[in-house]
Amino acid sequence: MLSRLKHDLTMAEAARGPGGSRVDLLVVADMVQHGARVLDVGCGDGELLRLLESRGVDGRGIELSREGVNECVVKGLAVVQGDADTDLEDYPDDGFDFVILSQTLQATRRPRVVLEHMLRIGRHAIVSFPNFGHWRIRLQLFFGGHMPHTDNLPYAWYETPNIHFCSIKDFRELCHAVGAKMEQAVALNAWGRRMRLKMPWWFWNLFGEQAVFLLSRQDQAASAI
Repeated sequence: MLSRLKHDLTMAEAARGPGGSRVDLLVVADMVQHGARVLDVGCGDGELLRLLESRGVDGRGIELSREGVNECVVKGLAVVQGDADTDLEDYPDDGFDFVILSQTLQATRRPRVVLEHMLRIGRHAIVSFPNFGHWRIRLQLFFGGHMPHTDNLPYAWYETPNIHFCSIKDFRELCHAVGAKMEQAVALNAWGRRMRLKMPWWFWNLFGEQAVFLLSRQDQAASAI
């Protein structure tokens, strides 16, 4: 039991960066340019917004839960209450440089519509999500016969906010369907470390616990050439 506890603590510490921030949030922040205008969709308690603002980014947030909004306001962050599934349509075209959806895609009712709005509102979209194609999840389903539990998917099936699980392969197919250009992609393993870039996609889909994608519109990429 003690060795297992030490292992869990080591994994938790590995998933945090030097400043105590989640590694996936550090990856997201590294994709954002200094001075950029950013909309963080589903910003939670504002951890990513605070990290971005410490790097000179002009950040705004939208959060569904009242508790999350209150936490952000207490921290002095510009956050409003709203639903990604219904309220993004009110934002103007190209209103931001980056629109971010961190660990929230699987909790939306209309993931494709949400992604399309993100690419309309921002010049770039950044999406991070837990990979449902990871080998541990496959084993739990195959041998256990029940919905999996992991550090990134901690809820029981009857109380989870996640309603649209996807794998890295699924998300790549969604990017093609909406005409998004994948400018950068990062897969993180169970220890929060980046996987090698030259690995094939099927390897990322099998061993990556979570992924972060930097996207842009295909028409935007064409106009820049």
